[in-house]
Amino acid sequence: MRASRYRPHWLLLWSLVVLGLFGCRLPLSDAAAQDIQVQGEDPGLAHLAGEVARLAEQAQGRVGVAAYHLETGRGVTLNGDEGFPMASTYKVPIAVQILSMVDRGELGLYDLIEIDQSDVYTTSSAISDLLDDPGLQISVHNLLELMLQISDNIATDVLMATAGGSQAVTTRMHEVGVEGIRVDRPTWALIANWLGAPEVSEDNKIDPEDYEVVLRAPRTDASTAANNANFNSDPRDTSTPAAMSTLLQQIWNRDILSEESSALLVDIMYRCQTGEGRLKGVLPAGTEVAHKTGTIGQTTNDVGIIDLPDGAGHVVAVVYVKESEVPIPEREAVIAQIARAIHDYFVFNRG
Repeated sequence: MRASRYRPHWLLLWSLVVLGLFGCRLPLSDAAAQDIQVQGEDPGLAHLAGEVARLAEQAQGRVGVAAYHLETGRGVTLNGDEGFPMASTYKVPIAVQILSMVDRGELGLYDLIEIDQSDVYTTSSAISDLLDDPGLQISVHNLLELMLQISDNIATDVLMATAGGSQAVTTRMHEVGVEGIRVDRPTWALIANWLGAPEVSEDNKIDPEDYEVVLRAPRTDASTAANNANFNSDPRDTSTPAAMSTLLQQIWNRDILSEESSALLVDIMYRCQTGEGRLKGVLPAGTEVAHKTGTIGQTTNDVGIIDLPDGAGHVVAVVYVKESEVPIPEREAVIAQIARAIHDYFVFNRG
């Protein structure tokens, strides 16, 4: 039984080694149609790729992974060029656009932004929970902290509007050469669309009262399944694992933001308070991770940069899960196990 279970993965590893396809794409012919790529002349990466593919099966959905060692450029991807719903990981590109504006002098970190009552939706937000009285003003810096530390949706939507809207964020991604990321909707529109209100959009805003109606509308198992299927196939607000990995590398390397803005963004991501069971879930105690999580429907994600011990460097880890019907904690466990495999490989194989 055990031999039968693991044989396909050993065949994958053997084909990678014998054919010498390092740095090339190897589309698999199994039912899952997985696409693995290995970057770097490191024979052991084939073993890492096989282990990532094996662990991904436990999500019982579609999994995308990109892992790159920042100091050596070695890495692997699983379905790296396939689009996945970003959910709240799209807050990283929003932050990049905001900080690009700060770097250009178009916006100040301590500029105060008025939170209008029309911005206050019932959603995952400290603003809607605690600070929803008229007359509220919050600095750009504090909005960034709320958006990235606790994934505050109202802070996100206010920042997206301040950034010039979703198209401005996507345009910034194209400007820095990251073509695989698109941002299309504020979170209130994204959630409304997922819940079966397709007419809601950035240009067709729903007011907070009508949004409550959408949130509370009764749903059957059949309607929920249909909503999930529609959302899973929607190309909006998606990223490929490879594109998100590229963006994280550019942030870390100070390629697209000033030193000050890059350091601020990474520092806030180190202090992310969500998704403790994901990238960080089974890493050694004390391991630092600068990351951002996302969850909606059948999607559960975590993207970030893992610090390795004893001078081993840092590794970008992007793990996207979509179309998964297992409970969220089980998806998180898959992300955690993949992150541990990536961490351990680059700790013990320094290149």
